[in-house]
This record gives sequence, C-alpha cells and structure tokens, in this order.
Amino acid sequence: MTPYQRFIIAVTGAVSLTGAAPLLAQQEIRPVGQEPPPEEVQFNVQSLAEYGGVLTPRGRLMLEPEFQYTHESINRMTFEGVKILSTLLIGVFTAQDLKRDSYMAALTGRLGVTDRLELEMKVPYVYRTETQNITVAEVNPEFTIDRTLSNQSLGDIEVAAHYQLNRAREGRPIYIGNLRYKSTTGDGPFDISRDSAGIARELPTGTGFQAIEPSLTVLFPSAPAVYFANLGYTYNLSDTVNRNVGGDIFVGKVDPGDVVRVSFGMAYAINPRTSFTLGYKNDFIGKTRTEYFTPDTGSTTQSSRTLNVGAMLLGWSYQLNPDTAINLNLEFGITDDAPDTVLTLRVPFGMDLF
Repeated sequence: MTPYQRFIIAVTGAVSLTGAAPLLAQQEIRPVGQEPPPEEVQFNVQSLAEYGGVLTPRGRLMLEPEFQYTHESINRMTFEGVKILSTLLIGVFTAQDLKRDSYMAALTGRLGVTDRLELEMKVPYVYRTETQNITVAEVNPEFTIDRTLSNQSLGDIEVAAHYQLNRAREGRPIYIGNLRYKSTTGDGPFDISRDSAGIARELPTGTGFQAIEPSLTVLFPSAPAVYFANLGYTYNLSDTVNRNVGGDIFVGKVDPGDVVRVSFGMAYAINPRTSFTLGYKNDFIGKTRTEYFTPDTGSTTQSSRTLNVGAMLLGWSYQLNPDTAINLNLEFGITDDAPDTVLTLRVPFGMDLF
C-alpha cells in the first residue's frame, strides 16, 4: 500500500482494504530510476457524505442512522409610523419573540453500484415546535399574542446519485458529480390546517415543493488533510396550490425561490481512527412569487427580500471498528437568516452485498 493510500484511509476513516493486496502482489521489478506508472487510488467510504464526498466502493451498502437538532430564535422590534423628531415617533411598535426547535430522525442508505457510481436514499421523520410571543404596543391598549405550535410526521424523502468523474491519482483533485431529488412526502405550508382567518394551527414538516439539485464536489488530498469544496444549484419546481388560506383569499401558483449553495473546508486526520472537519457553507435563496385571488380580482406578489443562510461547520469522526463509525457535526449560524445551531449525530455502518 502506498503512503498516499494510507493517508486517504486515515482521513476518510476508510475501513475496507479491498484491492490493497493485489496492488502489492502485482508490483513489478523496474530498473533503478524508472518512474512507475501512476496508480489509481480506490476510495472505500463516504465520510464527507453531506458535501458529496468519497464514494462507497462497489458492492458495499452503508446504512446511516441520523439524529439532528435545530434551534432558531428571533427577537425583533419593529416600528411602523412617522418619525417627527429624532426623539418623537408616532405609530405602532411590534415586539416579536419566536423560538423554534426541530428534531429529525432519519435513515440513509448508500449503495456502491460500481467503484465510481453510488446511489443514495434518505427517509426522515420530523418533529417541530414553535413558541410565539408577539406584542403590538399602541397608545391603549397593548395587544399580545402567546401561542405554541407543533407537528410531527414523515419529512421529505430524498434520492440521489453520485458519480466520480475522473480517476483518483496522487497529486490531482477528484471531481464528483451529484444529482439530488427531494420529494413532497412531508406536510408543506399549504397542507397544514388553518383557522377561518388563515392562521396556521400546526407547523409544516416539509417544504411542499419538489426540488432538483445538481452539484459538483472537488476533493484535493494534501497530507495530513483533504480539502473539499462543493457548488450546487437547487431548482424548486413551481406548483399550483389552489387553496383557501383564510376568508375569500385563495393561493394560486407558487414559485419558490431557487437556491445557490456553496461550501468548502478541510478534513484533518489526527490518527488512523480520528479526524475532524472545519468548513463553511452558504445558501443564497431567491425571492418567491405567489399568486393571490379574491372573488373578483387576482394579483401576483413577490417576497420582499432574498435570504442569506451562512454557517460555520465543525465536525468530528471516530472509527469504532472496521464497519462502524461515529460522526458528530455542529453548525453555527453567522447570518441573520441562519438557524442559531444545528447539531447532527450519525452512526454509519457498512456491509458487503456483492
């Protein structure tokens, strides 16, 4: 086994050494000073799955139970009215305090169809809760809303394919093409129950719209680290809702904003069993267009702004045995639109099918 292969196994937590013995056995005796031909390096585990990373080898099935906790808080004060002087405001103050918590349990399966093609499927179950405290301070009286919403159900099932575009050779980057599809099996924003005024009585557990995401991942090994970068575009498919959202207002066609996704970082091997990941990711979400209809009129509105969701990534991985690992990832939101924290625990384990 070459030093480059040992390095890749240490960083990615690779556990299957299939093909290592034939490489050693097929070494030829060459004249002194003659450079051997470059060897293709076979990667054996997908330790950077969330970025479209190292592929699962042919015939191997990886099952990955996952638990994810997301916390988001919004504490905001707004003013609507007229400013007469710097110290005199005439209008309405609104204080908004929201706390959102989401718990997701998921099972992901990855199958290595060939050494360069991998298929993936993820089935999540989501529980969400939200506490709202909204105060509208007028001259008299003061109006306050306190309520708690929750919901739990199957989330949006995802399927994906990953293909390694070039041969993995020492000193060269590896390019991996990814294609992901997200379904609408979860409860979307227009699937949940509402009262006569159109106010939601529960929370959605899915986006409510199908999405297709092509992306490209680049991996560059540089001992003792592997640098990674991912660039993707999520195309959210528009849909005609035709739902009453309160009173005489109907929602027609909705076109969610598309998303440009960027992430980069490095995975660093501490020893053959332990590694950690440092990185950054950013989602740029476009504006959403929505058609509203009343009995005699119709109009199209557009969301007032785009969203910028940026987070720092910190991860840790430990290889328990040749078939099982523990991965712990933490995201810190650094933009106003990002969740405060996202904590993810994964325990992938593998088996050979063919």
